Amino acid sequence: MSRPENILIVDDDAEIRGLLRDYLERNGMRAEAVADGRGMRSALQRGRFDLVILDLMLPGEDGLVLCRDLRARSNLPVIMLTARGEETDRIVGLEMGADDYVPKPFSPRELLARIKAVLRRAQSLPEDSTSSDARSMRFAGWNLDLATRQLTSPEGVVVPLSSGEYRLLRVFLEHPNRVLSRDQLLDLTSGREATSFDRSIDVQVGRLRRRLGDAGREPVLIKTVRSEGYLLAAAVELQK
Repeated sequence: MSRPENILIVDDDAEIRGLLRDYLERNGMRAEAVADGRGMRSALQRGRFDLVILDLMLPGEDGLVLCRDLRARSNLPVIMLTARGEETDRIVGLEMGADDYVPKPFSPRELLARIKAVLRRAQSLPEDSTSSDARSMRFAGWNLDLATRQLTSPEGVVVPLSSGEYRLLRVFLEHPNRVLSRDQLLDLTSGREATSFDRSIDVQVGRLRRRLGDAGREPVLIKTVRSEGYLLAAAVELQK
């Protein structure tokens, strides 16, 4: 029998923390609730979680900063929770690496459905091959520093990456020499499902190839596998 999903709730509103914790536990999940970034880091050090519900407006470090820091060293799914529902805030949250974005006020039932959807997408992906204490990843002469997000070429030149490019490259590096479908890539990098006409992942792959100098007619590093997806054709070495 599989263990219940363990959810970490980060919100400075004590009433919301209690409401969500009780609701999730009544629906077969485990839940822990904390009030700020310090509490979040402490909880993550103590235990294993399957998803974080992270409020945007927190005292001290806000949710965007915490999400960015968390995403720099982990693929733990994150759902942003906030009273601010403007489209710009939602886009910024997703760009920082959140998997979904739910504005307040919200229905606990709707949030539970979002949690289950994000967990389904995460669990459908190939198993993560990285070590949690890795500091950098080397491949084909390139080096990706996981703390600074700096990509360095074989010639020692630092190549700037956007947040989206970093996430996509890290996904490839975590699953080298394995075909990843467009749906899988979009789920992990953007936290959403592809529509029948969605080709945004193809655009992102093209941009990443150009960063790697791999944008010729027949790319060598990130190969296209017809009718299936993309594959990183390189051995990856973890540096600790």
